[in-house]
Amino acid sequence: MDTLRLLASLALGYLVGSISSAVIVSKVVSNKDVRNYGSGNAGATNMARLFGMGLGVATLFLDFLKTCAAMALGRLVGGYHGLLVAGFACMLGHCFPLFFGFKGGKGVSVGAAMGLMLDWRLFLLIVAVFFVTFALTQRVSAGSIMCALTFAPFEYMLGMRDWPSMLFGILSGLCVFFMHRENLKRLLRGEEKKFTPKKTK
Repeated sequence: MDTLRLLASLALGYLVGSISSAVIVSKVVSNKDVRNYGSGNAGATNMARLFGMGLGVATLFLDFLKTCAAMALGRLVGGYHGLLVAGFACMLGHCFPLFFGFKGGKGVSVGAAMGLMLDWRLFLLIVAVFFVTFALTQRVSAGSIMCALTFAPFEYMLGMRDWPSMLFGILSGLCVFFMHRENLKRLLRGEEKKFTPKKTK
């Protein structure tokens, strides 16, 4: 029964994660697919660059909300382990959405919501890491990579040292890190662009 509950949490998390807010919002607002422009990423940063901060923040909020919903469903179905499974599955769905040709975002907003659903202190820590890194570099990707690298260590520091929680943190961090591999290469070469949202009238 526990295995079935975890599998149900996995399926629910992935399906909810596959709802790509950036693609839906860009098509509703402009009849365009955000993935065909800018960085080609279906995430809040690319939305802000192409359509302005308003839609970027809206996309971030929707992705955050879907992650919270997915993890809440996972907890309802499979308890704490169901929450973890649904959270990671949501990240996979966000990055590789079933409904949108398996081409999605990079998991940063999902990771932030994961932190909140686990412990509000974890959320505040990774958000602080993001903004400090962004303030120093003016690169969203740098902040995102640092969040990915510090997620599991912060979990450990806050007492979430059981192996399911640690595995969740490590795998989630690795997923975000993997999705930013090209950004990392550009950062190392000094070619990564600063974040400049489109100005709206």
